[in-house]
Amino acid sequence: MAYVLLIVGFALLIKGADLFVDGSSNIARLLRVPPILIGLTIVAFGTSSPEATVSIIAALEGSADVSLGNVIGSNIFNITLVVGAAAFLFPLKVENETIKKEIPFTLLASAALLILMSDVALQGLDSNMLTRSEGFIFLLFLSIFMYYVIEIGLKSRRDTGNESVPEDITWGKNILISILGLAAIIFGGNLVVNNGTEIAYSLGMSETLVGLTIIAVGTSLPELVTSISAALKKESEIALGNIVGSNIFNILFVLGASAAISPLAVNDKVFIDVILMIVLTVLLLIFSRTSFKIGKREGLLLVVAYIIYLVYIILRN
Repeated sequence: MAYVLLIVGFALLIKGADLFVDGSSNIARLLRVPPILIGLTIVAFGTSSPEATVSIIAALEGSADVSLGNVIGSNIFNITLVVGAAAFLFPLKVENETIKKEIPFTLLASAALLILMSDVALQGLDSNMLTRSEGFIFLLFLSIFMYYVIEIGLKSRRDTGNESVPEDITWGKNILISILGLAAIIFGGNLVVNNGTEIAYSLGMSETLVGLTIIAVGTSLPELVTSISAALKKESEIALGNIVGSNIFNILFVLGASAAISPLAVNDKVFIDVILMIVLTVLLLIFSRTSFKIGKREGLLLVVAYIIYLVYIILRN
C-alpha cells in the first residue's frame, strides 16, 4: 500500500505544480508585476509550507535537530539539485535585481544563521543555541525583505502602466487554480515523505539517514516540481525566484518561527552543513553573473555537487 500511496503522492506533486505555476504566473500578469516577484513571494511561501510544518511541529516537540536539519538540508537541496535540474532542462534567465539584491540577501540570511548559532566560538558559552530573541531577529529580517519586495512590485506597476491583460485571464479562476495546485503539492508532498519513510524503515535505513535524506528531500519536493515545471514552461524567473525566495523563507520564517516558539539547540555537525550552504550560495551568485543565466553546464555541476554531498552525509552518519 505504501508504494501505491507514494506513486499517488508523486502524481499529485506533478499536477499540483503544473496548476500552481499556471495560476501564479497569470496572477503576476493581473497584478502587472514581474514573475520573479511572484516567485519570491507567493510561490516561495507556498512551496516552503512543508518545511514550515515539519520544523514548527519538531520545535513544539523539542526536536531541534529535525528543525535545523530540515531547513539546512532543504536549502542545500534547493541550490544544488533543484536549480541544477531546472537549469539542465532549460537555461534559467537571471534578472539584474536577483544578482544584485535577492541572492546576496540569501547569503546575508545564511551568514546571520552561522553567526547567531556560534555561541561557543563567539561568546564562550557552554553550548550553541538559537534563542527566542534570535528567532525574532530572523522574523524582523523577513519583514525587511517583504518590504523590499512590495516596494519593487509597486515600482514595477508604475513603470508598466496600464498594459492590457487577455480577457480569459481572470482573478477568481487563477486564485482557485493556485490554491488547488498548492493543496495538491502539500498533500502530495506529505504522502511522499510519510510513505517514503515507511518504505525506507522497512528496508533497514537508520532514523538519522532517513531524516537527512527522505525528510529533507521530501519537504523540498514542492520546490523541485514547481521549478522544473516553471522551467519547462519557460517561466525561468518563477523557477529561480521560487528557489531564492524559498531559501530566504526557510531561514528567516521557518527557523525564526521555530526558535521563537522553542529555543533550538545546535548540533556541532550542522556547522559544516551551514558553511557548505553559504559556499553553494556564493557559487550560485557566481553562476548567475555569467551571461545573466544559469546554463546546462552549471546545472549539471550543481546536480553532481548534491550527489557528492549526499554520499558525504551517508558516510558521516
